[in-house]
Order: sequence, then structure tokens, then C-alpha cells
Amino acid sequence: MATFSHSKLQSFEQCPYKYKLKYIYKIKPDIPKSIESHLGSATHDALEWLYIQVLENKIPELDEVIAKYIETWQKDFSDKILIVKKEFTHQDYFDKGIKFIIDYYVKHTPFDEGTLETEKRIWVKLEKNYPHKIIGYIDRLSYNKETKEYEIHDYKTAKWLPDQKKLDQDRQLALYSIGIKQLFGEQHNINLIWHYLAHNKQVESQRTPEQLEQLRQEIINQIKTIETNKTWNTNKMILCNWCEYKTMCKAHGNSLPQEFQEKENQQNLF
Repeated sequence: MATFSHSKLQSFEQCPYKYKLKYIYKIKPDIPKSIESHLGSATHDALEWLYIQVLENKIPELDEVIAKYIETWQKDFSDKILIVKKEFTHQDYFDKGIKFIIDYYVKHTPFDEGTLETEKRIWVKLEKNYPHKIIGYIDRLSYNKETKEYEIHDYKTAKWLPDQKKLDQDRQLALYSIGIKQLFGEQHNINLIWHYLAHNKQVESQRTPEQLEQLRQEIINQIKTIETNKTWNTNKMILCNWCEYKTMCKAHGNSLPQEFQEKENQQNLF
């Protein structure tokens, strides 16, 4: 039995070779995380802390939320964190996060949004007796008493804002909605909500039961493709610039650490 997630499935889609290094060989990368990843983590942690206070019937001041962001940023910060866009500095990204927090706080105060949980772990069952588990973490789960809908909230710190068609095809939150229906009842409508912090914009989407059934089958098929894969091809693309395995990727003329290279050579003999 194996545990899969949206990010794990996405990794294979982007580059099977990266999937092999990360999930099969379990190699610890020697490149620190990207600055975009660090910004995302610090922002998510601050907003999670904010809603934890709200669930305890406390509404923190804006300065307190900013202080939490700064604390989280500094805790895991290193000058070695990768910056791909050389025209920006670590300070530029730090300042972005401050603006994200301020804009979000002002827009959503007093945070009476029916929040139920933050960072909710969800298990998704794909079919009866299926041998693999699907796990996910919802940034924030709420219940809208007016619409009588559960809402799955996701925070995005990327600059890119997708159009509605792209959102309506998004797999991650749709996958989570399957798990929420399994948990609270198939009769419930689930609203998928993304907060694109760089644009201070909230966008939404929903899925029909038929779409969710199609998604469920697509994921089963993809897991089968992963399990039967033998080639682990590389996929050279723009995202390679942010890949933590680039320095050991054969597509970029690099080699694996010796112990894994020996294992790779042995496999190539068969």
C-alpha cells in the first residue's frame, strides 16, 4: 500500500525522473527550497495562526498577524534560499508577504466566515478495497450558513492568476471535495475557493457529481501508470529552474550521488 497526494501525482506529471528521485530513491536534495516556497510557507503559517485565534473567539490585531509572519519567515530563513528571478532580493519577497497579510486582513475582518478547521487533513477513498491511500491538507475548511455549503479555502502566493476555465479544471481542491463529501455526506455542495493574495482576489469553482466521478477514475488510472512505469523519463522545461533536483539531473548533464548512481547503473543493466 502506498500513500499518494496531489503534489505527488503532479510531480510525476511534470517529470517522472524527479518523481523517481524524490519518492522512490528518497534523495534529500542539496538545493535549499526556493524563495517562492519560503514565502508561501510563511504566509500560510501566519494565516493559519490567525484563524486558530478566531476559532478561540479571539480576533488578533493586524500587527500581531504581521509579527507572526515575521517570526515564521525568520525561523526557517537562510541566505542560501534559491532566487531564480535575479532582479529580486530576499527582502523583496519578504515585503510581498507583508502586503499579502495586510490586504487579506483588511478584506476579511472580522473573519466571521464559518471557519471549522485549519490545515485539515483529509483522506480520500477512490474505491472500495482500493490498495492506496490519498491524503491532502486543506488550508481552511468553513461552512457557509447562508448557502448551506462547505467551503474549501486555499491560499496562493504566486503572481499568476488563472482564468475560470483553468480553475474549473483544477484537481487539488476537487480531490479534497471528494473527501469532504465522504466525510459529511454526498448530498452537500462544496464550494472551492482560492485566495490569490498577490491580486487580493478571491475566485471560486464547483464540481458536479459526474465531474468528481471522472476525476476519481482519472486518478486511479494515473496511479496505475505510475506503478507500471519503467522508463522514468526526464522532462526538461522552464520549471527546472525551480527544481531542487536540478543539480543531480541527467537532463542537465549532472549526476546522482554515488550510492544512487550505482543503483541506477545496476537497473540500466536489465
